[in-house]
Amino acid sequence: MPTASGSRARGASDEEPLRPAFDGPLARRPAALVARLRQRAVPSHWSSWSGVVSFGCLLVLVVTGLLLALLYDPSGALVRYGGSYSLLRGVEMSRAFASTLHLSFDVSGGLLLRQAHHWAALVLPASLILQLATTFFTGAFRRPRQWSWVLLVGVLGLALVSGWSGYALPDDTLSGTGLRIVQGVTLGLPLVGTGLSWLLFGGELPGTVIPRLYVLHLAAPVLLVLLVVARARSALRHGPVQFPGPGRTEDDVVGFPAWPTAAVRAAGLLVSTVGLLVLMGATLVVSPVWRYGPSSPGHAFAGSQPDWYTAFLDGALRLVPPGWEVVWLGRTWTLAVLVPLAVIGTSSLVLASYPFLESRVTGDRRDHRLLDRPRDVPTRTALGVAGVTVYVVLWAAGSADLVATQFRVSFEGVIWTLRAALLVGPLVAGLVTRQVCATLRAADRDRVDHGVESGRILRSPDGGYEEPRDALGAAQRWTLTRAAAPAARPSPPGSGADARRG
Repeated sequence: MPTASGSRARGASDEEPLRPAFDGPLARRPAALVARLRQRAVPSHWSSWSGVVSFGCLLVLVVTGLLLALLYDPSGALVRYGGSYSLLRGVEMSRAFASTLHLSFDVSGGLLLRQAHHWAALVLPASLILQLATTFFTGAFRRPRQWSWVLLVGVLGLALVSGWSGYALPDDTLSGTGLRIVQGVTLGLPLVGTGLSWLLFGGELPGTVIPRLYVLHLAAPVLLVLLVVARARSALRHGPVQFPGPGRTEDDVVGFPAWPTAAVRAAGLLVSTVGLLVLMGATLVVSPVWRYGPSSPGHAFAGSQPDWYTAFLDGALRLVPPGWEVVWLGRTWTLAVLVPLAVIGTSSLVLASYPFLESRVTGDRRDHRLLDRPRDVPTRTALGVAGVTVYVVLWAAGSADLVATQFRVSFEGVIWTLRAALLVGPLVAGLVTRQVCATLRAADRDRVDHGVESGRILRSPDGGYEEPRDALGAAQRWTLTRAAAPAARPSPPGSGADARRG
């Protein structure tokens, strides 16, 4: 049986024991780290594990990206293709597109690397949005974790930049169509549009956009990794958050030990995420650039769609009335470009600063480790649902042309419907959400006061029927009463914990 640190086992010799050859600060650090992790509790709720999925996507992106960089040629110089894909043999194309075809058809495992990389780039924003949603609706952004929220928003922004820049690197016709749209939006900016377009494209499209985007595609993930490391340090410093429950207070965390239980669970989820992404890359075709052909300024796709995570930007441009511009100060101000950019930029700024705004409005300056149930904070929940509604409408507008063609309705009718939904939808969604929260809280109070339905039907002596109610368990009653009155919560009936940290 192991003895306590600093003690000696019974019957041990008084002579100084022999020390192993490797014994020093480096040898003691792992043992100290393991001991510390055994004392650290990790909540078991599923929302605390979504970060592992994001890390798995990032791991696949980094590994596959480094391997792809060895064979990709970020050059816009024109060559004649002479590879194994016969349908494009002899066609003039950029070195970037030719190297992409070489990766796909002539390098063993090259297509698997490309597709796994692309699928990871599609899943990463989804996992980050899921983290943002769970963090927002449960109040996990409150003090002392406001800056952790800002870092998470920054990680999402850099993930979008990384994905968009990588989307254009194959230099196929589909990505070229997207670059033409971006250049048009950039040139529509007053004062700075021309200079910004030259900085990004190096002149008229195609210019030197491929090597410039390649530099951006390498720099953005580096910054993303730095923000992830900073957020991980912040999480270790402030500790985990948890939902209310028996034994869970602002000072104690109840859950599994970080080592080995939580570590093994995280490793299993990480391996599953990586394995699923590799399986998707091996079986599901994505970005078949050989079908699109090389990019050309004179060619464009009808019905072309961006990757899903940037569709809301395209949708914002589509919902603005065409030709919406004014002349002011001797310049033409293209409101069809400025208004969408201003709305999205302002929304992003509000999203990043929301923890500070809520703290200022509510006057809450306390540190929080217990999460909120969304129903218990109806105003925040209604605001969140309204924001999600705006995002969904803009996202749907990005595919308005496909909706019109697939359902055989007029494109103008789809656009006007989405415009109305953008104006009315958030308000309706917010009001309905507040009512749903009030209904759920009333149901909780009824369960506390009268118990829950037992499912048993009893017949009374006079011939009537009734269903008796069962009283709530102590733990469930404590959770509901704590949510109803957080300032004067009752004492927990028990710990029920596998690990606890004070």
